[in-house]
Amino acid sequence: MTNETHSAIHNHTRKFRRSRSDRMVAGVCGGIAKAIGVDAPIVRIGLVAATLLGFGTGAVIYLACWILLPEEG
Repeated sequence: MTNETHSAIHNHTRKFRRSRSDRMVAGVCGGIAKAIGVDAPIVRIGLVAATLLGFGTGAVIYLACWILLPEEG
């Protein structure tokens, strides 16, 4: 792989990390919002909907992300 190809791939890679600046609890929703390019309140509303309609699945996913995802550096 040439240096140009490696640089092009690296520039298009999104890092999925917990946010330090846009957080309410652990920064998971802020990190997801930054990674996919939407506003954090939209992700938070989606998480609440997933928690209520999915019998707590959203809360379990949030907890797993809180434990597994590294924080922004």
